Amino acid sequence: MPKIITELKEKGVLRSQAIVRALEDVDRADFLPEDLHDVAYEDTALPIDGGQTISQPYTVVFMLEQLHVRPGDIVLDIGYGSGWQTALLAHLVGPSGKVYAFEVVPMLCEQGKEHLEKYPSLAPRIQFLCMSAQNGYAKAAPFDRIVSAAAVREAPKPWHEQLLPGGRMVYPKGNSLILEVKKPDGHFDIKEFPGFVFVPFVEA
Repeated sequence: MPKIITELKEKGVLRSQAIVRALEDVDRADFLPEDLHDVAYEDTALPIDGGQTISQPYTVVFMLEQLHVRPGDIVLDIGYGSGWQTALLAHLVGPSGKVYAFEVVPMLCEQGKEHLEKYPSLAPRIQFLCMSAQNGYAKAAPFDRIVSAAAVREAPKPWHEQLLPGGRMVYPKGNSLILEVKKPDGHFDIKEFPGFVFVPFVEA
């Protein structure tokens, strides 16, 4: 998707070459209904099933730039929806990493999996879970990175507990994106970036 990549670079949000490569290899159109393919490369959120949306490319890239995902990372991905951001995460973690992707809308649970079948090199790096991530995923914890695509009132305590020291967590709260970095003593450095809109997190 060279057009959107160029636009995101010009807007100053896209800086990481690893994310550029992921955007080049993972086609956003593959995660949208056919009738939206002609607008797949527009920098806007688009509707998908279940009353949800596929996030604006600017927003997805902003979150990924804040996450600093590295090869080999173990990532908790909350609200995978169409699966586009999940595929980008799988690209970034590489063959030695793993993405645990959660979705509570049954229709989207299946669609996200189906979309990833188009990417047989990425799909094995992902474990899809059709359930709430409110309690995190202790079975696979601790995580290097945690990202949520749904707005929370407060980040659940298990997310904080299951993040490794030095780990990074990005999630929407209100009309802001929040970045939390876990320090060695268990406390968190927190940054807020206003001006974002997300669908609400569905609690269990």
